[in-house]
Amino acid sequence: MAAIITDQIRILNAKNFVAGVSSSTNSYYSFVGLPNPTDIQSDWDVNPPPPRDNFDEENNYWDTMIALKKINASDVRQVIQKRFWSTGTTFDMYRHDYSSNPNKQAKVSGSLSLYSASYYVLNSDYRVYICLQNGTNPDNENGRPSLDEPLFTDLEPRAAGSSGDGYIWKYLYTIKPTDIIKFESTDFMPVPINWETSTENAAVRDNAIDGSIKIITITNRGFGVAPANTTYTRVPIRGDGTGAECTIVVNNDQKIESVTISNQGSGYTFGTVDLTAGNVPAGTISPVFNVIISPKGGHGKDIYRELGAYNVLMYSRIENDNQNPDFITGNQIARVGIVENPTEFGPNSTQILTTDKASAVYALKLTGIGVNSAIYTADSFITQTVSTATTAVGKVISYDQVTGVLKYWQDRSNSGFSAVGLAVTNPTYGFNQVGFTSAFGAGGSLTISGGSINLEIDTSFTGLSTVINNRIYYLGQSFTSGLANPEVQKYSGNIIYVDNRPSITRSSNQKEDIKVILQF
Repeated sequence: MAAIITDQIRILNAKNFVAGVSSSTNSYYSFVGLPNPTDIQSDWDVNPPPPRDNFDEENNYWDTMIALKKINASDVRQVIQKRFWSTGTTFDMYRHDYSSNPNKQAKVSGSLSLYSASYYVLNSDYRVYICLQNGTNPDNENGRPSLDEPLFTDLEPRAAGSSGDGYIWKYLYTIKPTDIIKFESTDFMPVPINWETSTENAAVRDNAIDGSIKIITITNRGFGVAPANTTYTRVPIRGDGTGAECTIVVNNDQKIESVTISNQGSGYTFGTVDLTAGNVPAGTISPVFNVIISPKGGHGKDIYRELGAYNVLMYSRIENDNQNPDFITGNQIARVGIVENPTEFGPNSTQILTTDKASAVYALKLTGIGVNSAIYTADSFITQTVSTATTAVGKVISYDQVTGVLKYWQDRSNSGFSAVGLAVTNPTYGFNQVGFTSAFGAGGSLTISGGSINLEIDTSFTGLSTVINNRIYYLGQSFTSGLANPEVQKYSGNIIYVDNRPSITRSSNQKEDIKVILQF
């Protein structure tokens, strides 16, 4: 049996997703990670591999995660494909009946559906308009180039200028500067939030009339429509609605010159021009018209349905924070993603994470002679002898010479496996992953090896900050006896988006805007 899932479920899913992110019962985070991409693939920066969607890779995403940033209700928005107005460009016009039927395909783009047609534009003032008429007539079946940029904010559709290009535009909304910063991307632009209830867009929304008719096109001008040079007014439009009327002008050649709406009516889902009732002669060859039906509720009533808003943009800004330095500097990040409902750290934790930022890595507070000059090379190995024949192994993320805080991660490469998960023959430290500890056993020590000099875990230090030369340094994580756990429980929640990217090295004075597009 032939069947389809309509575009409307895509729009519904996008709306529901935005509502889910905005709900107080959910918590969504963007994350950055993978400081060692070339260990996985040597040419990662020129040819990042596509992420793999399986449970094994999901664990790997967690293992190499560095930090997370909360996505709030104000950070998520439905978006549509960006289409700029430009002079000399021919645009599709809005039609209610685009399909695979050769006679009903979009003439300009060739699209088989409304939402893939180029029927709306963004002007230079960040105002959005729908093209209701693109100059289509029997002499210009594919429409004409647009010459006048729409700039008006009138509630009713009209021409944009005096060029006579034949275009009729309907103003919908203006993108706010704050939304431009957050939700504009190279290929997408936002639609307003809460269109159904927003007072800001009430004028456009309340002006909409369900089943109204704004445009009629001429398919065939006819011939012998006498008398010549005659204007017929109040010609009714028949269908399942009421009240719609048009004005028809017959030219000197006894053909239909133009047809314009004089009364838009309401309640139409189909319609036809009633020439007989309008006292318009049928002619030797009867003219043919095409009545364009507005979307449900009328133009401007439901912006998401009218523009096909089945994409969602999620925004995060990653920036350095002296009081909560979870986003490390001096090392690379090569992966971004989105995780739903991660939990706070703890093996049995069920408490959903809600903090603005969260570290996903382990850390050591080190002490010893040379603590302020020691060098721990990014992505190099560090070790601690925990007890006889038992060694903890980690990889360096960053080392702060001022505070003595060493951040590290442990993944499969620390415990007898390659970075891609293949077992290593005769691994140096065995196949078991052992944690760093301040309570070592027989034959063990507090010594951390792998840097330019050997330092020790500072078991005397507990807290979130330290004072050095009368200045408070916030560490971003809570230490107990020189050890700090991640603030998020690894492998919790659902990773719903992953993007492998060419690596960047973060510095202390830079910010990164992460914009993730989800297409439903």
